[in-house]
Amino acid sequence: MESKRIIGLDVGSHTIGVAVSDPLGWTATGLKVIRRKRLEDDLKQLLELFDYYQVKKIIIGLPKNMNNTLGPQAQYSLDFAEILKEQSGLPIIMWDERLSTKSAERALIEGGARRKKRRQIIDKIAAAVILQSYLDAQQVGNSLNDQEDEALNS
Repeated sequence: MESKRIIGLDVGSHTIGVAVSDPLGWTATGLKVIRRKRLEDDLKQLLELFDYYQVKKIIIGLPKNMNNTLGPQAQYSLDFAEILKEQSGLPIIMWDERLSTKSAERALIEGGARRKKRRQIIDKIAAAVILQSYLDAQQVGNSLNDQEDEALNS
């Protein structure tokens, strides 16, 4: 059976949260947090993960403002996505990530994670929330927003 794993990324200026789907593309699991150093190092780590997990698609969180506009962090994510697409050759989908970090933090608090532990893993949990949101939307054959569900195929 061909792997259909999808990677989800929560891209920040200091860290990149990484999540991966199961081979059937039903559930997302937080994988790791990459502490950002240099772009080349970040890309190398990501490309190794894509190869290891035989990734077919990348979902990157797009941090829209609550009024649906794009701010500086959203532009940063879009720029990173363009570079990653060039390097990986994989399709990339930008996915609305509003409130994903808040959802991840709430889940960790409810799970009893201490503040120090939450800080260490919040980004990979946020990536899992983003990826699971995408997977759930695909399961019901429903795209939350056509613009957000467009691959960067320019």
